[in-house]
Amino acid sequence: MFRYPIQSILYFINESKRHYVMNLTSEIEPLSYQEAILKSCWKEAMKDEIEALKLNKTWEIVETPKNVKPIGCRWVYKIKRKPDGSVERYKARLVAKGFSQVEGIDFFETFSPMVKMTTI
Repeated sequence: MFRYPIQSILYFINESKRHYVMNLTSEIEPLSYQEAILKSCWKEAMKDEIEALKLNKTWEIVETPKNVKPIGCRWVYKIKRKPDGSVERYKARLVAKGFSQVEGIDFFETFSPMVKMTTI
């Protein structure tokens, strides 16, 4: 992701659109956990995600079999915006690094998530 100085971008943008662009560039999504943990808004978003995972019973804690290395996970951050470009909310998602798994060794079946009515 490239981060240009805002002055160089605004030079090419119509004055009536500058307010919208300034809203978009006022907050930048963190690229790592180390960046995110420095701001309380992202800490709250991560806390909300963990609570949602617990509420939905997304996982259960089990003993790791010998000679098996658990897959890792990482945080992904996204700013959800209103139509005018202002911040609606901060969204943090904890995602598994599933690309490290091998079918037949780490898993035996796959699933497809169901569509929620709220999504439609």
